[in-house]
Amino acid sequence: MPTPDQLRRVISVLGEIAELGLDLSGVMQLAVDRVLQIVEADGAAIELGERNSLVYRAVSGIAMRQLGVRVAMDASLSGLCMRSGQALLCLDAEEDERVDRLACRAVGLRAMVVVPLVYQGAPVGVLKAMSRRPRTFGPADAELLTNLSRVVGAAMYWSTRYGSDSLFHRATHDELTGLANRAMFMDRLHVLLNQARRQSRVVSLLMLDMDGLKAINDGYGHAAGDAALQEFGRRIAQTVRAGDTVARLGGDEFAILAPQSGEELDLAALQRRLHEVLEQPFIVAGGLHSIAGSLGCASFPHEAEDAEQLLARADERMYALKRARKARPAFAAHAQLDGPRLL
Repeated sequence: MPTPDQLRRVISVLGEIAELGLDLSGVMQLAVDRVLQIVEADGAAIELGERNSLVYRAVSGIAMRQLGVRVAMDASLSGLCMRSGQALLCLDAEEDERVDRLACRAVGLRAMVVVPLVYQGAPVGVLKAMSRRPRTFGPADAELLTNLSRVVGAAMYWSTRYGSDSLFHRATHDELTGLANRAMFMDRLHVLLNQARRQSRVVSLLMLDMDGLKAINDGYGHAAGDAALQEFGRRIAQTVRAGDTVARLGGDEFAILAPQSGEELDLAALQRRLHEVLEQPFIVAGGLHSIAGSLGCASFPHEAEDAEQLLARADERMYALKRARKARPAFAAHAQLDGPRLL
């Protein structure tokens, strides 16, 4: 049986989920964060089903590097859980024939409990707790996670019932800007790099950090800051090619995935266009302001061997540029009031 302390933690999570309202991505991330405390796990994940795969859409602990990774539905314990609609326990991944043993070893997983996430009466994914130690979980842990999964499933239902988008869209897109969110971005990054390896192609990553968001929030309020973020994202999306992926990774951080297609990508020209477009002024709170952004880019396979290295290289260059920028207000007011009006 679950302990009184575990039950109190589950009840506390119910309240936190209710406070998040229709923020589906936030609900999923909160759930996996709290699993670490509820069942004393080393990692947790929510995987949602897409065709013949399950995709890691929210992660915590030892599962952090799995965000966006796809696993085969018919070759994993998660897939078996989703197909059967039953909670499943793995006492030791080294002895359990149902698991993807290589995938378990990659994250240091020895034991896990997996419960189905049910949406509108049908399993759509799983909630999973992981441990580095064998025989960590038992039936009481499965019962606790089953109760938590019901709440997450209900949040999925209500967030999509009262929202205009589908479950998939709300789980993979940023609510403020409508761009891809971090989970979708990581999924796309893994897919593109795998394709690039097979086809000997290039994938470029551009990281963009919006300069001066704190100043505009402090000076004009968070509604003005939200409007600036929306405009920043809109301008990026309108500047890139149709096949590129634009994402808001969180806060004032954005990213572009630009795979090599039939036409050669001119990275220098793209960076120039982005700087020109992003620095066009806009009107907020009755004044004319400038949007500015720091940009860093890197390409696979010339400058990185995998997703982690590619992200680190682009991020490093972005922050180097940010440090080197000349000191000036990121949102400087001007006398004339022409430009796109946001508020």
